[in-house]
Parts: sequence; structure tokens; C-alpha cells
Amino acid sequence: MELLDAIMTRASAGRLAEPGPTAEDLARIVDAANRAPDHGRLKPWRLIVLQGASREKFTEAVVEARRNRAPAPNDEQLRVEREKISRSPLLLVIACVPQRGHPKVPEVEQLVAAGAAAENAFLAAHAQGYGVMWKTGPAAYEPGVKAALGLAPEDHIVAIMHFGTRSK
Repeated sequence: MELLDAIMTRASAGRLAEPGPTAEDLARIVDAANRAPDHGRLKPWRLIVLQGASREKFTEAVVEARRNRAPAPNDEQLRVEREKISRSPLLLVIACVPQRGHPKVPEVEQLVAAGAAAENAFLAAHAQGYGVMWKTGPAAYEPGVKAALGLAPEDHIVAIMHFGTRSK
């Protein structure tokens, strides 16, 4: 797919199904994300692929965060929260771990660079024929969710990206 075609046809998927990206396609997605522009070449982003046990740990952290947020959820709301994470074959979290107090690159520029990495990942997946959903939501700001990903409370979750095959 041509670059401008990828940009002009990019849209979040409504629903995703199997198959998700192959290991080779995922490597291209990660490589594209790592080519994002960033002032100072700091690469302040972290790309966290969630599969298997890491995805389950993340899911539990998201559900626990929802359980502790007001208003108190009922069992159905917790079930829906859990299902949101399982709607796609593959999750990739893009976080920003900024170098705070950098003499030349303010934190906001590092955060924007992480956003550029997320957009590159989205476009790379789309160009390879995959559907993508870029999500965040309240869980992205929860310290317990960040901790489940190995992040500090002051780090930023920029994107919780779902990858798969468009089903709708």
C-alpha cells in the first residue's frame, strides 16, 4: 500500500477477529514504531506486546482498577471491562517513559514522539491489511495498570492498540 493511501484510508476498526499479525508482520509494526521522529533521539516510548500471561496480568489490573473506581461497578460491568481486552487477537501498549528534566527535550516533546510511534504502528498494521483500534480510557491513567506493565505512576500510556482482522 502506498503511504498516502495508507494515511487516507486509515480508520479504526469496528470489530476485530483472528488472525492477528504474524510474528513477521508484528516485527514490521514494531520496526515502524521505532522509526518515529523524536527530538534528541531519546526513543522515550516503550512498546509492550501483550500475549498469554502478560495479557492476563494486564486484564486483571484493568478489571481491578474498574472495581475501585466510582461509581462501584456491578458484576456485568466488570465482565464487560474484561471482555473489552479480549476483543482482539493481539494487544500492543505504547507508553512514554520520558527523561524528565532533559536540558533540550521537554517532556511534552517526548510524549508527542511516543504518539508518533503509535501512529507509525497503526499505519504499518493497516498497510499490511490488519484492522486496528487505538484505545486508552480511564485504565490508562491508573497506577496499578501502569505497574502491571512495568511502568512508573508518572509514565504515560499513550495507546492500547488492538490488532486483528477486520470483521465489520
